[in-house]
Amino acid sequence: MLRDALKEIREAALRAVDPAAAVRRHLQIIEGELHVAGESWSLAALERIWLLSAGKAAAPMAAAAGELLEPYLKAGLVVTKYAHATGATLPARVQVIEAGHPVPDEAGHRGAAAMLELLAESASRDLVLVLLSGGGSALLPLPVPGVTLPELQATTELLLRSGATIAELNAVRKHLSRLKGGQLARAAAPAPLVALILSDVVGDPLDVIASGPTVPDPTTYADAWAVLGRYDLRSEVPATVSAHLRAGLAGERPETPKPGAALFEQVYNQLIGSNRQAALAAVETARRLGYPTLLLTTFMEGEAREVARVAAALAKGLRRHGDPLKPPACLVWGGETTVTVRGAGKGGRNQELALAAAQALAGWEEIAIMALATDGTDGPTDAAGAVIDGSTVRRARELGLKPQAALDQNDAYPLLAATGDLLRLGPTGTNVNDLLVILVGPETPTAKSAERNQNFTIEA
Repeated sequence: MLRDALKEIREAALRAVDPAAAVRRHLQIIEGELHVAGESWSLAALERIWLLSAGKAAAPMAAAAGELLEPYLKAGLVVTKYAHATGATLPARVQVIEAGHPVPDEAGHRGAAAMLELLAESASRDLVLVLLSGGGSALLPLPVPGVTLPELQATTELLLRSGATIAELNAVRKHLSRLKGGQLARAAAPAPLVALILSDVVGDPLDVIASGPTVPDPTTYADAWAVLGRYDLRSEVPATVSAHLRAGLAGERPETPKPGAALFEQVYNQLIGSNRQAALAAVETARRLGYPTLLLTTFMEGEAREVARVAAALAKGLRRHGDPLKPPACLVWGGETTVTVRGAGKGGRNQELALAAAQALAGWEEIAIMALATDGTDGPTDAAGAVIDGSTVRRARELGLKPQAALDQNDAYPLLAATGDLLRLGPTGTNVNDLLVILVGPETPTAKSAERNQNFTIEA
């Protein structure tokens, strides 16, 4: 019953942040004028419209824009993750390139280079429409001269494994890129540029989403260098990377465009979807299903297994004492955790969170937790996360599996697959961070008895 409810909650949350619907809401033609991002342009006065879309939701966003703008498009380019363009109907003049994520690859390099070439043709009487979603940073790898794609890949992998936040990772990537950190907008000038943005970053900072290719960059070479120092990576990254950043520190490399730069006078950025929208839809659906519900935050961050312990503690407090709600009840969080990888296993931040929560909730009945990556891809796996309950650990042990050993090796995926708790949704077509939903069912005599007599021992 709890799992059925979580499925309904999940589906409602994903519908609420459907990227195609979001584009349609913000892009309209009224009496010969294109209205977008609070601005309007006469279609008769525009010579050409260029459509650029990058990120995990790039294909459905571009398809929605193409429905409206196909007669006016000069050309377009979509760069998205492998298998994420399936089913999207795009105008014939829009090219699609699928590429690697989260580690960039040669296909993404080709896509980024093609985007820069296309922008070189734009002129002052044109309009550049940019559609951005999470993943755009990895999908547009166009390193600065002197840094190769393999060197950028190695740097990205080191930062991903270090536990660096997305803002820290992107501060480095902006200063190793020819498109990120406002540089796409610089390449489009003097053409006006409009960007519609689907956020996958906690707090929705536009300069961090997809590494902010269309917005001023507040970070500097000093910030990028500090990130590498914070995670002891200065001697680990390729020598060309550290040399480039040191040259930037010395003023020998141009900085990314900063707030106040004249080029942004004709750049218009509009946020069209976020984690909060998904979380609010989850709350509304849970209430409709009969669960009093609280949205606790959409700023969830931190190590996945630490967040898991907090989630389990809240679930226990709700179950045992009715704090902060009396059961049945639901708690919803949004955000994005990190994992400092120390093992050689397979998993993702939501799978690690789910397994750690399952450990803490072993034996607690009528409690289920869903940890969900809204894009359908949690880490380098085909899973979107997991749904666990108080029986997960018992079922794992009955199969001869050791939950703590799996956590030690960052190897949640095979264990959760074996217990049937893994969520495999395929690409969802959207990307707005993660959702954590804690669902506590009605109090029953069996649940109370089980909780009083549970064994809290966790194996080594």
